[in-house]
Amino acid sequence: MPENAAEVTAAGIARLAGVGRAAVSNWRRRHADFPKPVGGTETSPSFSLADVERWLRVQGKLAEVPLRERVWQQIAGHPAGAVTALVHTGCALLVVRDRPSGWLEMTAVSDERMAHLLPPALEEVLTLRLGPERPVPTPNPTETAPSVPLLRAAAELAAETGARQAFEFLLGRHLDANPRQYTLTPPGPASLMAELAGPAATVLDPACGTGALLRAVTRPTALYAQEADRDLAALTALRLALQSGADVRARAGDSLRSDAFPRLTADAVLCHPPFNERNWGHEELAYDPRWEYGFPARTESELAWVQHALARLRPGGTAVLLMPPAAASRRSGRRIRADLLRRGALRAVVALPAGAAPPYGIPLHLWVLRKPVAGVPAPPALLVVDTAEHTDTGRDKLDWPAVHSAVLDAWQPFDKHGTVEERPGGHRCVPVIELLDDDVDLAPARHLPPPPAVGGAEELAGVRDRLTAVLRRTGELTPPPARTAAHPEPARLPGVTVGELARTGALELRAGGTGTAPASGTAVTVPGAPAATGPSGTTAAATAGDGPASVPVLTEQDVLAGQGPSGSLPEGAAEEPVLVRAGDVVVPVLGGGSIARVVDDATAGAALGRNLQLLRPDPAAIDPWFLAGFLRGTANNRQASSYASTATRLDVRRLQLPRLPLTEQQRYGETFRALAEFEEALRLAGRLGERLVQGMYDGLTDGTVEAAPGG
Repeated sequence: MPENAAEVTAAGIARLAGVGRAAVSNWRRRHADFPKPVGGTETSPSFSLADVERWLRVQGKLAEVPLRERVWQQIAGHPAGAVTALVHTGCALLVVRDRPSGWLEMTAVSDERMAHLLPPALEEVLTLRLGPERPVPTPNPTETAPSVPLLRAAAELAAETGARQAFEFLLGRHLDANPRQYTLTPPGPASLMAELAGPAATVLDPACGTGALLRAVTRPTALYAQEADRDLAALTALRLALQSGADVRARAGDSLRSDAFPRLTADAVLCHPPFNERNWGHEELAYDPRWEYGFPARTESELAWVQHALARLRPGGTAVLLMPPAAASRRSGRRIRADLLRRGALRAVVALPAGAAPPYGIPLHLWVLRKPVAGVPAPPALLVVDTAEHTDTGRDKLDWPAVHSAVLDAWQPFDKHGTVEERPGGHRCVPVIELLDDDVDLAPARHLPPPPAVGGAEELAGVRDRLTAVLRRTGELTPPPARTAAHPEPARLPGVTVGELARTGALELRAGGTGTAPASGTAVTVPGAPAATGPSGTTAAATAGDGPASVPVLTEQDVLAGQGPSGSLPEGAAEEPVLVRAGDVVVPVLGGGSIARVVDDATAGAALGRNLQLLRPDPAAIDPWFLAGFLRGTANNRQASSYASTATRLDVRRLQLPRLPLTEQQRYGETFRALAEFEEALRLAGRLGERLVQGMYDGLTDGTVEAAPGG
């Protein structure tokens, strides 16, 4: 094998062929001509991508592989690593977009000749688009040679989708494959921050990460970006250059310690800084002129970023920073917060719902700042906004259109007129003098009057009536007294594992969060049941309709809570989702609980979320309610679970079912269905009861509900 040949893992082979990893293992065992490992480890070997593609093509298993998947496999298996491959790809796509005729001339020669022609062309385009001090080095012919086949394929992909879209897909796959390596700013808060900053020609992000904030800016003329991670700085520079016609000036380095743009006066600064950094340069930056509002304590790195942003603005320019809520109330930062208020630099503090951005467990804040203009009096009030009402729990339930409206409906009139009508629980203009106490606590919830109890006594009466009806229904659904079984217990009957049923084709196993198709099944007979053909292997791509973006996601939390799909697919999802059908059984694989849910017509069509396993039984062989009921057995779950130091994982293939005829399965299934209906009634009663109790507490404490008369 050539020294610079791309390699691919078993997981990559599975994606190429559109099968599960088990199928790849079977091919290795059953086919003596399957390519031998060329690298990796004994437990995770790697194979020559060219040899694998050749074998799959001979076997007729490569015909329908999307071009973008083949390009991604070349990147993932690049001998210099995925980041280098992505950088080379981004450089080439810039040439494809900006010099299409020149690209065609270079690709008309051999790979060896092309490796020598590319570097001068890349140097010219990169210097024009990113400047001479860019973080993207121009590869020399030796470095370019291993990438030439990849670059040809990437250009072919760009011809199908466009250069920007091709790079977005490939970068998205890289980010998805390394979730712990990068802190991403989701599209929701990014677009909100850009709108709060308003129209701006020159925009800076001094901690740009993957460039999400700068990508959200509309019609800029110049984008300035700095990122401490050199590889990420290069990827972001290429990403911005491919998206926008604006001048892109990106630099690698720590903005606090080594500011790349010390003389910049930008119209706007957007920033999602690193949180809780103790080693931000406190000692060496003690006399830095940026600390106009006070020298930040070692524990106040976020206030250092705030002042850095203000220092890089023109007078009257706007900065929007995503901040941890502690920065609004820590005593160590109260003097700087007070000076920001006195001089009118801090204009608004917005509390976002928990789950808006990482870290997802806390409700982050947005700080809107404006650089004071000499001779203009400081504004007398601070706008505080709280958007917590627009979510129930977690990031999957955020109502971003409502959050945007709530924030902008308060900010825009306040920004224009200096005031806005108060909305209890939503927003308020707080006089600065009211905030300048010993704490200078800027948390919005502490300065907002509580919202009135929704609906008051009339709505609580309706909740009570619904609860009464549900409790009555729950009583009707209560199972009859249990009777001792007259027949052998199912645990003592001959059994079969889910893994065995999957191998014979009696059911399909699909993993959530991926788009890979299952291994093909064969005609099967479940002992005691009529012969049946395994269910179809239709992929989600064939049934996705309007595409992944329009498909709701059934999350792990939805299954545990017994509720409808509440999640959504990320923008530019890398893989086709697995869509659930009525009669499927969905099982969470983490946490150690005994849960299995049969998908109904209302949930059918949703995408399967992460940490969920889907079992699709052949209805002529296995009753879905029988399957779900036995999967929930405590002993069954215990013997199929493995335990780590902090988590329990369920191996669904090891779960067992008794071998019963279909008619007997259906008898059990009816009982399990009745239990599930009773369980759902209990859940609904619990939710209504909690709503009634909290509503009564709120109504009694805010005066909208009268206390019961004594006596």
